[in-house]
Amino acid sequence: MLSVALGVRDLANIRFAVSPLWEAVASVMVVKSPDWFPAHQPWLRQVRPRLATVDWRLFADLVPVPTVVIPGFVCPPPLTSQPTLELELAALAATPPEVVRAGLDELPGPRPPQLATLYADPSAGLAGLAEVIADYADAAIAPYWPRMRTLLEREVLVGAGRMAADGVRGLLNRIDPYVSWDDGTLHVDHLTRAGSVAGDGRGLLLVPSVFAGARVWSNLTEGAAQPVLRYPARAIGTLWERSTAPASAALARVLGRTRATLLHELAVPTATTELARRCGLSAGTVSHHLTGLRDAGLVGTHRVGRFLLYARTSSAEALITGAGAPPDGAE
Repeated sequence: MLSVALGVRDLANIRFAVSPLWEAVASVMVVKSPDWFPAHQPWLRQVRPRLATVDWRLFADLVPVPTVVIPGFVCPPPLTSQPTLELELAALAATPPEVVRAGLDELPGPRPPQLATLYADPSAGLAGLAEVIADYADAAIAPYWPRMRTLLEREVLVGAGRMAADGVRGLLNRIDPYVSWDDGTLHVDHLTRAGSVAGDGRGLLLVPSVFAGARVWSNLTEGAAQPVLRYPARAIGTLWERSTAPASAALARVLGRTRATLLHELAVPTATTELARRCGLSAGTVSHHLTGLRDAGLVGTHRVGRFLLYARTSSAEALITGAGAPPDGAE
């Protein structure tokens, strides 16, 4: 059990954040040990072919399995509540060499050649590591980040609402089964760490996570810039689900069945290739219909990494709502 004494200044500086960098780091555990993460199998089936074209061995070496420890410099505390991956990678690249070496010293077992190179010249190695992580995240996180971020933001709102209703005690006692608060002390039933730590007015950063698994992860050591507690978000399985209900027959008569189906599938921002897979269409056919929907003001686009994601506009939402629930046997 790890115990953290939190004083008045610590409690006054409790904040939430989401972290795309942490999700990239934690997702490595899923890729390397898929049997431990059954809820993420649909994600993994889609991601494996894309990762086959990415050289991410350096990144993989920093997240050994079984995962006893992850070097703190790989996932520094987010500086804002909703940082971009680029901002977090910039913070990683600026890590002092002595902090990098201390983090690498914590890893178990012999040091692989790429980590030995990073240890010898952290300043040069961190720039390369940031590029490797960016390439990995481009393939494994970026296509799903809009839906992941929506779920994580919902988790933050739940936590903030709980704190507003029940105070800090209510928040910390219900944030995760492995976390409790009692008489000024935060208790974390940690897998690998034990002992007592003083908050020293540094506050506490709470980071809900998609890929954390069943346990909490923390950076609650003495000397950390800000103690961080990363905990599993709820309803993770819903991320990879999709509705199997057909598009509204009334909407199909107006737009055509294919375009109505595509709008129905765009409940969350989605890339062309994923839409094609879902609907059993070629990417070219999907792109053609999405262009028509975009020209009609029913679909908008935004870029995440190298992926162009499509999302329904407010006009499309109104149209779908007006068409009503899809009847059985819609044509």
